[in-house]
Amino acid sequence: MTTDLLPALTAHVTATAHANPRTCHCATATLAAREDATVVRHAGTVAKAHAPDADPSELTLRLTVATRLPGILLPPLTPTPTELHGRLVTHWPYGTPVDLDDPDAAPWEAAATLLALLHRTPAPTAVPPMRGPAKAAHAVALLRTAAPHHPATAPVLHAWATLPPWARGEAPMPDTTTLCHGDLHLGQLIRHPAHNGPWLLIDVDDLGTGVPEWDLARPAAWYACGLLAPDEWHRFLTAYRTAGGPAVPPDGDPWPALDVPARALTAQTAARAVTKAVAAGRPLDEVEQSLVDACARMGPVRPSGPSS
Repeated sequence: MTTDLLPALTAHVTATAHANPRTCHCATATLAAREDATVVRHAGTVAKAHAPDADPSELTLRLTVATRLPGILLPPLTPTPTELHGRLVTHWPYGTPVDLDDPDAAPWEAAATLLALLHRTPAPTAVPPMRGPAKAAHAVALLRTAAPHHPATAPVLHAWATLPPWARGEAPMPDTTTLCHGDLHLGQLIRHPAHNGPWLLIDVDDLGTGVPEWDLARPAAWYACGLLAPDEWHRFLTAYRTAGGPAVPPDGDPWPALDVPARALTAQTAARAVTKAVAAGRPLDEVEQSLVDACARMGPVRPSGPSS
């Protein structure tokens, strides 16, 4: 992130939120400050500076989908991105995020229901492919560069190598029509800005058509690694099935469908964990080590599910 982007984005969101910002006494908060995304809130307006390599035409198409599916995705305040310091910037209403310090209140049912609705809804406009596999491949590529000799790197790369080409971003996905979020986790939900409004999905950066199983893969991987309680996984899976989600059969074993994407998300998350630990000069923590251990246990992919 360039050093002058954050103050410029702060001034930008203040001007966007108010007709006369000089009379404003509202608080401004930085919600994220990463290389791939800087997000600032002022009053009820949020401005997001997207990754430096974001494509303006693709981002505009994704914003169009969010505008046309207001009951599933948070609609943007403006239909097209603007540019600031060489970065594409979008504008959004502020909503209440999930309280990550209260796991018992996590809206697993809402997340699953929104995904099912998204997967069942035809894309209202042409959109690029969902970016999940490409992002996973990027994380693994960074691991190869940043930590080639770390003892955790070999099991992560071995797990990655067992995946079919589409899951590594090396071939088209077998599903090219289903609308997917591409990066589902609890941080991608907010309550609508209206008082006691419904939960909605946010962050359209990875939105596109592809394999819907990918959107279930992160909670599935967490469950398989022991990081998500069985009750929470059951709530999520049951709600998705109840809402008619097409990624898994309506009953029975979901793993033949989820195996490949869950493996991919485990390898991606482990790769990021090792890369961050090496950058910080520290050992892996317990959660990070559990992800690497899960990679080490992975055998050959079963010939079923979306990889077939």
